[in-house]
Amino acid sequence: MHKSIEIDEKIFQDAVKFYGTVFNIPPLASKIYAYLLFDYEKVGIPFDEFVEVFSASKSSVSTNISLLLNAELIIDHNKMDERKRYFFINDGYKKIRFEKIVQKMKDELKLLDDLDHFKKNHNGYDEKIEAYKALLNKNIINIQESLNKL
Repeated sequence: MHKSIEIDEKIFQDAVKFYGTVFNIPPLASKIYAYLLFDYEKVGIPFDEFVEVFSASKSSVSTNISLLLNAELIIDHNKMDERKRYFFINDGYKKIRFEKIVQKMKDELKLLDDLDHFKKNHNGYDEKIEAYKALLNKNIINIQESLNKL
């Protein structure tokens, strides 16, 4: 069997390290994700190729693919005339990722507002907290405006 795509080893290793940390995923899941980044033509990578390229067992490849699918980091398709599943990067994930970030910032803002409200009943005002809340609000607006363009 041959590789469907050409990869750059250094960029691949950097991507494995980066996405493993950012997405908090196991090494093999990170390798699968990083490998799929090189599928520029969107040909899709079959399951067997991951098993061969990473010299990993079918069960560990299967487990890690399931993890990536559940996290919405990758998607899969079956081609009309084949039983084989092909895997791709989920391009929609960039938007999903930032929507999650915005939601966390909104949740934190709500918590800070609640704390602030409670503190005001106890004669407290914190300049740094207000500056932090302003920063959160500004970033929420910036991210949402950019998300609308995606």
